[in-house]
Amino acid sequence: METPITLTGILRSAADRFPSRRAISLAGQFDLTHSHLHDLVEIAAARLLSTGIKPGDVIALTFPNTVEFVIMFLGVIRARATAAPLNAAYTAEEFEFYLSDSESKLLVTSEEGNKAAQTAALKLNIQNVTVSLTQTDSNQHQLNINLNQTESSDPNSNSITELTNDPSDVALFLHTSGTTSRPKGVPLTQHNLASSVQNIESVYRLTESDSTVIVLPLFHVHGLIAGLLSSLGAGAAVTLPASGRFSASTFWKDMVNYNATWYTAVPTIHQIILDRHQSNPEPVYPKLRFIRSCSASLAPAILSRLEETFGAPVLEAYAMTEASHLMSSNPLPEDGVHKAGSVGKPVGQEMATLDETGRVLETGVNGEVCIRGENVTKGYKNNPEANTTAFQFGWFHTGDLGYFDSDGYLHLVGRIKELINRGGEKISPIEVDAVLLSHPDVAQAVAFGVPDAKYGEEINCAIIPREGSNIDEEEVLKFSKKNLASFKVPKKVYITDSFPKTATGKILRRLVAEHYVSQN
Repeated sequence: METPITLTGILRSAADRFPSRRAISLAGQFDLTHSHLHDLVEIAAARLLSTGIKPGDVIALTFPNTVEFVIMFLGVIRARATAAPLNAAYTAEEFEFYLSDSESKLLVTSEEGNKAAQTAALKLNIQNVTVSLTQTDSNQHQLNINLNQTESSDPNSNSITELTNDPSDVALFLHTSGTTSRPKGVPLTQHNLASSVQNIESVYRLTESDSTVIVLPLFHVHGLIAGLLSSLGAGAAVTLPASGRFSASTFWKDMVNYNATWYTAVPTIHQIILDRHQSNPEPVYPKLRFIRSCSASLAPAILSRLEETFGAPVLEAYAMTEASHLMSSNPLPEDGVHKAGSVGKPVGQEMATLDETGRVLETGVNGEVCIRGENVTKGYKNNPEANTTAFQFGWFHTGDLGYFDSDGYLHLVGRIKELINRGGEKISPIEVDAVLLSHPDVAQAVAFGVPDAKYGEEINCAIIPREGSNIDEEEVLKFSKKNLASFKVPKKVYITDSFPKTATGKILRRLVAEHYVSQN
């Protein structure tokens, strides 16, 4: 094993090597260089230490995608505390669950605050810290941290300079998106995050000349690790949209203005970007090195439309919170072929498909995808039962079914719990989704299993038609029969205008199924 590394060390090294290069911009408003960002992070860490924060204390942060969030997030980690970013859209009840489950000592918000989070924090007797960044006369940026309390020691940064970050420090605490069950708490160490950042930088060859616009929320590993931290670690630049979240109307303007070379998103956002191009094309698109898709299956039809429209290779990847995001990815064109319908090859970790007895399966055979590597969590927090299930035979079990092709590329069949068992025939909903999405009038589609007296389970689907289309159930069924084996053809088609999604844009197959089953 290589010497353990820290994320803090990687970021400090980037600031030393590329001090005057742009690190982060708020679109149309201001830029911070790598050295200025580093200085602000040190100030934030010092202020947190002065409140009596100790190594291992959990600090919750809830913000839109802002520069203040980035500084405070990195400041928490630098102070050897654990950052727990939370979705700003949660209700007070949800905040209460996450704040107590993570055992947070502080809640950090923007100056405007977050009423639901602050209500929950007050109830749990957790102190709230507000933060803002202001521009001084000399065009520098000043960090204003309102601690609402007396600081326990001199707030100069002497104490921070003596503080060394350890690879085993738990830096990040997140909950899994829980598509099938109650969310599980995932602690990730400095070393986990640093390993993942190195894997992402290497497979996409990120360097200081790269630039991206962050379209995904930073309270989730996809945007946080693949978008933000990997860019900063490479000395590259990120731009945050002025609105604090993805906006289709400003996306390409920001990409062009900040010389973006790539972006990463979930399939639903790629589809929004494609739809906008159809209805409202830009006068000019930037020349991108690659477009990355992750967090849900990208239908081959969407992948080819993206490549044709924007003239860049679309690289699908596979990731999960427990692996500090990235597990496998299709390579850049100079490193090999990228295949539609595959999530590529393992990156910087071991990966195998196993049967129920822990035997590694051969090429072409479906099994549970399992991983091991420096990026993988050591286990869920306070959840021995989940740990027993997840860590067996010396591997971490993902809960996904897939197979490797003869080139060593992984193809996912679906979540084991989401496979549809129709009279003993196992159907992959991902495969049915992909066929439905290849219809030119279908904007979004989701296949799911419903209880059936004869077969145990039957297959249904719901679709969102493309704007201006009047596709009906009959047309969807006709198309399915032409393109799918008869037992895979949905028996019922629901036409709708929205699906329940997670905050990161993942369609929740289980909730779609529950919604339609309850109507029958």
